[in-house]
Amino acid sequence: MKNSFLNSAKRTLKIESEGIEQLIANLDESFDNFCDALMNCKGRVITLGVGKSGHIANKVSATLSSTGSSSFFINAAEALHGDLGSITSEDSVIIFSHSGESQEVIDILPSLKDIGCQILSITGSKTSKIAKESLFNLSTDVVEEACPNNLAPTTSTTASLALGDAIAIAILEARGFTSDDFAKSHPGGKLGKRLLLKVKDIMHSKEKFPSVNQDENLANSLITMTEKGLGILVVIDESKKLVGVFTDTFVEFKDEEIRVLPKKEDSKKPNRSKVEVEIITDTKVYPATYDMYRNKEGEWKIINIVVNGVNLGLTFRNQFYSLSIKRNADIDLVIEEWVAAL
Repeated sequence: MKNSFLNSAKRTLKIESEGIEQLIANLDESFDNFCDALMNCKGRVITLGVGKSGHIANKVSATLSSTGSSSFFINAAEALHGDLGSITSEDSVIIFSHSGESQEVIDILPSLKDIGCQILSITGSKTSKIAKESLFNLSTDVVEEACPNNLAPTTSTTASLALGDAIAIAILEARGFTSDDFAKSHPGGKLGKRLLLKVKDIMHSKEKFPSVNQDENLANSLITMTEKGLGILVVIDESKKLVGVFTDTFVEFKDEEIRVLPKKEDSKKPNRSKVEVEIITDTKVYPATYDMYRNKEGEWKIINIVVNGVNLGLTFRNQFYSLSIKRNADIDLVIEEWVAAL
């Protein structure tokens, strides 16, 4: 059974690829005329169809819209019940119909002519009613459908879709449509962000901007860094000009001092370390031990602290600063209340 599925798939793709090859061979100067008419259109490009051809028309319209040609799709059946009102004399209408004899489309041809819009068509027969009523027509005539009964639209719809893409790309190239233009109609998702999103759209500014004056003491600077939650401080002078940056990436507590570790030194240190320090406040000195580890990014992290023999738990810095969030908080009371609560 699996082999029969595989063989069927290969046969279908072969027939449809042959249909595309036939389409290439049949293209002539009428394609240039077709595209020139769309290039000179002062209004919108409207695609119109019904059934499977309608689905193809809808997709081609979406491609045109995203590549610089204002476009929308109208279902032929809905056009008969009011949607014709959205078409103006400055628009170009591309009719998709493989047979070229779709009755729903034929019924609205007189109305389209009354509106005065430009009528173009993509059909499987140049001698069909719709083809003859069009200013320019492109043929998607194929030898056979991939359907073994030669009934279900398969090769013919693939050919129509490919021809619609060819039209969109030809116009795109003629207009000099760029990736920046493309981004304007694709602001969402990964594609839109990659092409359109600017630093100013996501940067931290005003009250969220992590800055500190170069004369601020280290304790308050660390609190500011934690409040902002970015792990970095921009150091400025009195005129608010940048004089440097300070980050927590390479900070190690050792022998009562804080120093910045260069990456090369840091890479040679063990992954775990116990560091004896002192927490010094205005009135007291708290002997403490920091239990530290280095993560896979090479950053040193404090995972535990012991003060006066009392285990204060994990993520000491985050917990401590959340308790002493006010710049002028009484650090002695904070530590004593914290220890008492354990």
